[in-house]
Amino acid sequence: MSKKFIYAVIATILLGCGIIGYNYYQKIFGTTITKDSELFVKSTDNLMDIKEKLENFSKHPNTFLLVAAKKNFSKPKRGRYILKQGMSNNDLVNILRSGNQTPIKLSFNNQDTLEKLAGRISQQLETDSVSLLNSFKDKDFLSKINLTEKSVLQIFIPNSYQFYWTTSAEKFRDKIFREYNRFWNESRLTKAKALNLSKSEVITLASIVQKETAKKIERPIVAGLYLNRLKKGWPLQADPTIIYCIKEKKGQDYVVKRVLTADLEIKSPYNTYKNRGLPPTLIAMPDISAIDGVLNAEKHNYYYMCVNVDKLGYHAFAKSLSQHNRNAAKYHQWLNKQRINR
Repeated sequence: MSKKFIYAVIATILLGCGIIGYNYYQKIFGTTITKDSELFVKSTDNLMDIKEKLENFSKHPNTFLLVAAKKNFSKPKRGRYILKQGMSNNDLVNILRSGNQTPIKLSFNNQDTLEKLAGRISQQLETDSVSLLNSFKDKDFLSKINLTEKSVLQIFIPNSYQFYWTTSAEKFRDKIFREYNRFWNESRLTKAKALNLSKSEVITLASIVQKETAKKIERPIVAGLYLNRLKKGWPLQADPTIIYCIKEKKGQDYVVKRVLTADLEIKSPYNTYKNRGLPPTLIAMPDISAIDGVLNAEKHNYYYMCVNVDKLGYHAFAKSLSQHNRNAAKYHQWLNKQRINR
């Protein structure tokens, strides 16, 4: 057997070993993640579940299982993980073993009910809406913070917050309550005291202002009008509270485009045509601009308002009843012309 042949065989074997070694190395340390991605690992997920999720953004999802076995990894920690383009299966196993998940930016806007809020939050966390709702209504929690099922909505200030995706319903609720207390800083508490209103009363009035106008620039004006009525001892006569009463009877999805005279006779503590002062609790979740609109209410002599048909979306304000009646007549004519009967 010639030396050349022997050298050729050795070279072939070495090349084969090199290729095998290189391929093996690539399976473990080579690039597998093809794009920046999010990986959500549920508490019920096993390695096969993760492998199936990796198929959307991995070049070698099958070899993930091989690497996991080589590293004696079998129990991934649940969470939301940010995977960067170029990561290897070795990187994947390490991050899933460490549980080093990345927080999410959780947000919610104005939700009128706890049920709707729970549904919105459950879309962003692993926990389900039923667990969230139960935590919001937990009697021990409500007793501790001196609120009720109807008033607890006030602790949820629409904003963006950082949470881990795996946050439990109770921990979510408790952190939101801490954020609520942080929201009520010394400046806001001082302004509330100057208005002779408690935090709950500010938010209750803000919820009416929120429903009354979507224009942030109008909110301090509307708040000032209602404060004028409160100081005079007049009923607020706020249509949003009547709509709240109607929805309590008809359901939250019932659409009310026009408040009728008969609606003003509804027997409810939330009927501000029948009852003086603020309603018992907030009627919806106000946002920060509505709350600060109350705390920074404009001082003026307006006592009446109705929709401004010459500038839809805004209100026509009045200092006297006669001026208001003219504005209201114009508004009712517009409603009739639009055939808005309910």
